[in-house]
Amino acid sequence: MRSELKIDGRTLAYTDFGGTGRPLLALHGGMSEGRAFTGLAAALGEEWRVIAPDQRGHGDSDRAPDYGREGYVADAVALLDHLGLHEPVTVLGYSLGGLNALHLAAAHPDRVGALVDVDATVQIHPAESDWFDFLRGARYTAPTREELLEAAGPLGAQIVGQALRPLADGSGWRLPFHPQDQLDSIEGCRGDHWDAWLASDCPALLVHGTRSAALPREVADAMVTRRPGTSYAPLEGDHFVPFQDPEGFYRAVQKFLAGL
Repeated sequence: MRSELKIDGRTLAYTDFGGTGRPLLALHGGMSEGRAFTGLAAALGEEWRVIAPDQRGHGDSDRAPDYGREGYVADAVALLDHLGLHEPVTVLGYSLGGLNALHLAAAHPDRVGALVDVDATVQIHPAESDWFDFLRGARYTAPTREELLEAAGPLGAQIVGQALRPLADGSGWRLPFHPQDQLDSIEGCRGDHWDAWLASDCPALLVHGTRSAALPREVADAMVTRRPGTSYAPLEGDHFVPFQDPEGFYRAVQKFLAGL
């Protein structure tokens, strides 16, 4: 079910996949949205109620004044409060969402009973590649889907092709995020996040794409070694391993959840 809440006059949209099972808050990666977890919710079945927000500036959620960790974490807490989920919940996050999840666990240990980090590193440095270059100067709106996809380029079209939104006034189409917001969010992730990773002591799982450029093997090994109670699930693939090997991803998460 698609729903929304207001936070300081700003809309935060979310998908509540329903069910009477234990709640699992799922935080998507950058340039994505909550519906990215549709497959996971189906795989977990009735035992888990997956709740997946469109994080600020993504999907159907409004743009926000900033994209630092405090803002993302505050939105997650507001959603839990809105749903009346005051007891600890399991939190799963991929990439940007994984970074936000570990900061949520660090800042609010009383709200997080277990943590699943999906290929989110704790050491983020300026990108050396041109992977995000399509965002620089990209168009946010266009009269037609085709113009918007053409302006995004091959990589951008691959990322946003299935998620474009019609403008409310019917005058055209928009990306599911504002390009500048994404650049600001990427920049806001830079830095060392070891303190936040080590601040919580709930059971945790690190799902790792073994060929991930975002999370090198040596960093993944250190994350597991240095944080007590952390399990490790390596999957063959790169940073996009949840989508490259969805069945392996689902099995790894199910195995961890079954042991809680």
